[in-house]
Amino acid sequence: TVTLRAGVWLLTCVYPVVLNQIRATSEASAIPRTTTPAPELTTTSRAEDTRDTGVQLRKRKIPQARHPRKRQRTFSFRSLGSAARSGAESEARAKMAAAKPTLTDSLSFCLAQLAAAAGEGLGGEKDPATNETPLGRALLALRTRHIKAAGGIERFRARGGLRPLLALLRRAATAGSAPSQAGPGSAPSAASAASSPAPASGPAPSSVPSSTPSPPVRLRKTLDLALSILADCCTEGACRAEVRRLGGILPLVTILQCMKTDSIQNRTARALGNLAMEPESCGDIHCAGAVPLLVESLTACQDSQCLQSVVRALRNLADSPQHRLALAQQGAVRPLAELLATAPDAALTSALVRALLELSRGCSRACAEQLSLGGGLGPLVSLASHPKRVVREGTILILANLCAQGLIRPALGNAGGVEVLVDELRQRRGPNGSSPASQQPLVRAVCLLCREAINRARLRDAGGLDLLIGLLRDPRASAWHPRIVAALVGFLYDTGALGRLQALGLVPLLAGQLCGEAGEEEEEGREAASWDFPEERTPERAQGGSFRSLRSWLISEGYAASPDDISPNWSPEQCPPPEPVEPASPVLTPTSLRAPRTQRTPSRSPAAAIEEPWGREGPALLLLSRFSQAPDPSGALVTGPALYGLLTYVTGAPGPPSPRALRILSRLTCNPACLEAFVRSYGAALLRAWLVLGVAPDDWPAPRARPTLHSRHRELGERLLQNLTVQAESPFGVGALTHLLLSGSPEDRVACALTLPFICRKPSVWRRLLLEQGGLRLLLAALTRPAPHPLFLFFAADSLSCLQDLVSPTMSPAVPQAVPMDLDSPSPCLYEPLLGPAPVPAPDLHFLLDSGLQLPAQRAASATASPFFRALLSGSFAEAQMDLVPLRGLSPGAAWPILHHLHGCRGCGAALGPVPPPGQPLLGSEAEEALEAAGRFLLPGLEEELEEAVGRIHLGPQGGPESVGEVFRLGRPRLAAHCARWTLGPEQCPRKRGLALVGLVEAAGEEAGPLTEALLAVVMGIELGARVPA
Repeated sequence: TVTLRAGVWLLTCVYPVVLNQIRATSEASAIPRTTTPAPELTTTSRAEDTRDTGVQLRKRKIPQARHPRKRQRTFSFRSLGSAARSGAESEARAKMAAAKPTLTDSLSFCLAQLAAAAGEGLGGEKDPATNETPLGRALLALRTRHIKAAGGIERFRARGGLRPLLALLRRAATAGSAPSQAGPGSAPSAASAASSPAPASGPAPSSVPSSTPSPPVRLRKTLDLALSILADCCTEGACRAEVRRLGGILPLVTILQCMKTDSIQNRTARALGNLAMEPESCGDIHCAGAVPLLVESLTACQDSQCLQSVVRALRNLADSPQHRLALAQQGAVRPLAELLATAPDAALTSALVRALLELSRGCSRACAEQLSLGGGLGPLVSLASHPKRVVREGTILILANLCAQGLIRPALGNAGGVEVLVDELRQRRGPNGSSPASQQPLVRAVCLLCREAINRARLRDAGGLDLLIGLLRDPRASAWHPRIVAALVGFLYDTGALGRLQALGLVPLLAGQLCGEAGEEEEEGREAASWDFPEERTPERAQGGSFRSLRSWLISEGYAASPDDISPNWSPEQCPPPEPVEPASPVLTPTSLRAPRTQRTPSRSPAAAIEEPWGREGPALLLLSRFSQAPDPSGALVTGPALYGLLTYVTGAPGPPSPRALRILSRLTCNPACLEAFVRSYGAALLRAWLVLGVAPDDWPAPRARPTLHSRHRELGERLLQNLTVQAESPFGVGALTHLLLSGSPEDRVACALTLPFICRKPSVWRRLLLEQGGLRLLLAALTRPAPHPLFLFFAADSLSCLQDLVSPTMSPAVPQAVPMDLDSPSPCLYEPLLGPAPVPAPDLHFLLDSGLQLPAQRAASATASPFFRALLSGSFAEAQMDLVPLRGLSPGAAWPILHHLHGCRGCGAALGPVPPPGQPLLGSEAEEALEAAGRFLLPGLEEELEEAVGRIHLGPQGGPESVGEVFRLGRPRLAAHCARWTLGPEQCPRKRGLALVGLVEAAGEEAGPLTEALLAVVMGIELGARVPA
């Protein structure tokens, strides 16, 4: 029991006291130990917290008396008794020591010591109690307490601490450079860094030998502390500006040149890196010559922390294209690539990737060459699969930037860069991919990789063609479409790739590029050109006798005005294409030798010749031209989208279209293999409508503002239709059309019947196919079915009109306009005398209408005018004995022409009364009521007169195509024939003809019989009701 109580007392009372005493003693005697965090790889900002934490200070050899931590961490229960007795006293002494203020707690004391050292020197008496100089204690307090406190940097700057700190660094730099310049082992200069790099020093200068004399311990310690304070202060913008104003950059460069200790190099590079975050300071650092010294440190230093600081400084110094080029020209890229190839630690790898990413922006030739010579391509490709995302993404962006240089792209492909970039772009375009903005550099890189044959093969095998076609289909990637199309031109002579591209649907996408509003392809520099044909630079001084002879001949013949107009690099391939032969040879002027932007093949082959102007549509037309040269290009090019794109470009170009587009159309229409495709796709009808008649698909049915139809478009359309006519009237064409009309699908048969009048002029052919084989009835029957083409009814109206011209070639091209009835000499009205106050003769009969109106009439005249009224008024019906005979279902307006007709009026104008003006519906009008009553009362003459009146008003000069359907809805056969004649009349313009046919089809509805018979009768030139060929 006693033993148990003693154990409990020791654990609960003595043991905590001992632990507190050990903790207090350790905290009082130990130097603060922190580590410098490794720079974190990010791609958004160069600013980061890089405050020094004394990496080298914690490596000092400190006497064991000042480090009781290790000796007091292990103890036994034998010492618990003595520890318990002195626990309270030790704890009290520790609290008193912690509460006792020191001089270094005062910022004023530290600044005073700093100012004194800056003015008097770096010496000073050591304090016997701490074995430290006042300056050392002040610097240590500044770094560990004052600077790291909240707002401490701003207070230090406001109290004027930067000026004495920089003065101290100047003194330290002077003191450190004097011995190194005198001895034979002085530090190498920046100029000799590449030939004799300084041996690297280890983490502790005292433990690693060096070829250069190490600075004194006190000087090194002072520099470490002062540089650490300055680097921490430079993390804030106000301090960076003041350091630059006080001229603090040059002392840092001097220290970097003279002090080759790793710790000093580390802190100096870190301070320069922080200062470089200001553009003005960055320029001053470049001017001070710090870049060669930093590059020297990369090759000489072995400490990872020091290398990270140097790499970060170089990254921050690459803040502009000029500075990046200067860094590359001074050899900063190759050491970075060599470090990356040596498999460094993870933190250094991140720093190197960030630095190379910054240096490769707008990649210069020097940067690409150094990166390749340093062996960095293989490690970069390997890092593309790094588990850390920021490293992986940074590496991929570096590879994308390197693609801007043609000289490195083949080596990049050999290292596996093509597959890496294609896979990354595919992932970013996936369902969980990133935004289009992050895909832009990868798209540019993949397109540039298409400029070399070796990389094109790798890209094709890696599935890059599918990826590029997917980008062309994506409307969000429309800004990249010109670049992608230009990249695909590289596969122009790759038969396998062209087949794959055609199968993926490239041709419709190219046609869409022709009719779209895509901008110009972004221009790349000369260094991005294909490396399959490296550029050969002509020496400026070399002007052989042959060139002088040629130049003399050109001047003598008038092709050049002076020797300066032609350079030694002139070649026939740079001349404009030969113009057509003129009666007189024009004299070329100096300006005529400067051709506009001209077409070139993608590669810079010496055999490449200039053919014609090259605009934004040039790559698409070049690919389409290549597809049109296939034995049977109909499946790809003779389709609706492809023809639409080509015709849109030809008719919509602001100037003369490219001759290549015209050659494509001519090549297609002259190819017999394309004849059936032109028929099936309504291509021939589209050529006639768009080029000859000037009606485009987007211009139908409502017209829109379009450029005036030029005569050259009409000539082109007629020439293309003539080519198709030659193919159709050949034995092969006749057999193909016959097979298509007789054995094709219903859609193909209709398309063949519609197209025949456009491309077949031989009577023996079109009569047999259209009339004898029933092609015309097929076309007419298809009018009321769903349209297979947006312009089907327009095509059908034009086709029927052409067929009518073929059937009746002697028909007058224009029918005289019908004279309105009201302009004829009116016939005398025989019914008007009955309406006066004293009618002569007096009426013996009145007709009573439903409205109560009584209309006078003569019984004898009415009975003789119609069998109906003869039976009604003279027969055995009750009305024969009545003086007031009711007429049911008649309005006054409809009854008026009937009474005029009963009393013998012909042509008096009464029939025009019930007909509404154009634009108003006829169904439900008094005209329809009068026509119905005329048929009911057996008045055929009145019916004909009323129909003629309707035709004169609605189908006359004042009527339009919208009235044709209204007239046809009355359901009168003679009016239907009149509508058909108006629709197919030669005096109608093609647009009105098509709109009228649209109205007729809508009015006919599902009953196509009356419309078919009316149109067939008009086309065949026979009267309605006569016998029509089956």
